[in-house]
Amino acid sequence: MDQVVLLAASEGANPLIPNVWEILVTGISFAILMFIVVKFVVPGFEKTYAERTEAIEGNIAKAEKAQAEASAALDEYKAQLSDARAEANAIREEARAEGAQILADLKAKAASESARITEQAQVQIAAERQAAVTSLRAEVGTLATELAGRIIGETLEDDARAARVVDRFLGELENENAGAAR
Repeated sequence: MDQVVLLAASEGANPLIPNVWEILVTGISFAILMFIVVKFVVPGFEKTYAERTEAIEGNIAKAEKAQAEASAALDEYKAQLSDARAEANAIREEARAEGAQILADLKAKAASESARITEQAQVQIAAERQAAVTSLRAEVGTLATELAGRIIGETLEDDARAARVVDRFLGELENENAGAAR
């Protein structure tokens, strides 16, 4: 390299200024290269860039559409879930109301059955009491007639007289019991 600088310095030319032919050949080569790049390479890059842009925009559109569909499906799911919950609550409330109604019906049936059994028992007790009173009156009448016959010393075989004596005796007995109860 030292020789080139020395050779150029010996010719009287300035080594910092390039040769005109070199500038011309380099300029023409650059222009041809620029023409090839502008005519063939740049359209390929532009085409690739446009395809990528379209693909990205298409993917963005697809993603937005998918997101909108997913959002719509989510809203529909939420609406169905809300409807299902409302329906479940309605069914639960209906079941509670039916349960309360059944319970009230059973209580009413039990109360009426209890009242019927109590009334039947009271009627039966009254009938048994009446039968017992009638039986006791007959026995007391027989005993009173025999006792009166022993006390009086004569037999009271006359039924009408015996009935009057028994009725009078029982009436006095009831009056005494009523007075003692007061």
